[in-house]
Amino acid sequence: QVQLVQSGGGSVQAGGSLRLSCAASGRTFSDYAMGWFRQTPGKEREFVAAISQIGTRTYYADSAKGRFTISRDSAKSTVYLQMNSLKPEDTAVYYCAASPRITKITTLYAADYWGQGTQVTVSS
Repeated sequence: QVQLVQSGGGSVQAGGSLRLSCAASGRTFSDYAMGWFRQTPGKEREFVAAISQIGTRTYYADSAKGRFTISRDSAKSTVYLQMNSLKPEDTAVYYCAASPRITKITTLYAADYWGQGTQVTVSS
């Protein structure tokens, strides 16, 4: 069992930055690939970014490339999503996720464990 606790959401103006955090506990952090998804009312869950178990590979949705950076800190068992140049279309509830296989995140757009979600609102 893995527990994921998110923090760092909030409201910012377009062009601003925000960093989301997701702290993991329960099992060995390095055994899990981590990812971020987002969802808005009336839309399907959208993949945002993923990072491999030891952080050597990262994956991004086209909408996130060049603006968002996913990273992980093994010592803190925490994954981050640094979001820069935010746009109103980035407004959503963001969820962190974990899976022992990164392809479940990047290909199936699913995960074994999920964070509670945090609201990100970007105003123009």
